[in-house]
Amino acid sequence: MSEEAHDGRSTLQAVALTAAAMLAFAANSLLCRLALQHGGIDPASFGCIRLVSGAIMLALVVRFRVQPPPSAGRTDWLPAVMLFAYVAFFSFAYLSLSAGTGALILFGAVQLTMLGAGLGSGERFGPIAWLGFVLAAGGLVYLVSPGIAAPPLLGAVLMAIAGVAWGVYSLRGRGVADPLAATGRNFMRAVPLAMALSLVFLARADVDAAGAALAVASGALTSGLGYVVWYAALARLSAMQAATVQLSVPLLAAFGGVLLLSEAITPRLAAASVAILGGIALVLSQKSRNARR
Repeated sequence: MSEEAHDGRSTLQAVALTAAAMLAFAANSLLCRLALQHGGIDPASFGCIRLVSGAIMLALVVRFRVQPPPSAGRTDWLPAVMLFAYVAFFSFAYLSLSAGTGALILFGAVQLTMLGAGLGSGERFGPIAWLGFVLAAGGLVYLVSPGIAAPPLLGAVLMAIAGVAWGVYSLRGRGVADPLAATGRNFMRAVPLAMALSLVFLARADVDAAGAALAVASGALTSGLGYVVWYAALARLSAMQAATVQLSVPLLAAFGGVLLLSEAITPRLAAASVAILGGIALVLSQKSRNARR
């Protein structure tokens, strides 16, 4: 095989893996919303089943892969707690939020948390990056601000907390030698926390076969296998490319909500999407230019 053909095949693989991962991440919002919308399962049970099935899937992948896992190192419970917080608040938030609105709030909170951490650690933003940061933050505030078209406040707050938790989880995982194995361990450690939460809400537990199946799909397929595909894609992407392609997740969730859940894309959601995603794109473009200098 020629070098050009090899490069073309590698590019196609990167595109296919990235597209599959983004679809999986967007599908998490759709599956959760679908399960809760029809009352097939309560949010605590959904989160618990999602984490259990995700832990099992990741354990199987790590166990049977060719690459031998490196030493686990010291036990770090903070990522597991943040993973649990993300899954729990995510699940309860989707009791009232549409798929697209929830994904946009989640994504905006994740990115703003990570960008804010960069600023706190001394990272310097140029004027364009500052403009993007303010634009993204303003879009998020506008989306959840009071008004007829505003999403339910409680759901928005819960999803924002989920986004902050996921942002902290992502920051904590930077530089991990084996991110796939570490993710599997974090899922396993988060399971007892999810079970404890399910016990707290045991009186409200309501699980039917369809709801449980959607939770398993979210955990084993779009979370567990989704991360496997994403880590395979990351090996072929630069850091800026990886951050940029995630801009597609809220849009995919929104359009999926329209097609599968009969949800509407409101003018407020559309305007907030432009502000949040456009602002983050400005920050990433500025960081990308600075990295090339």
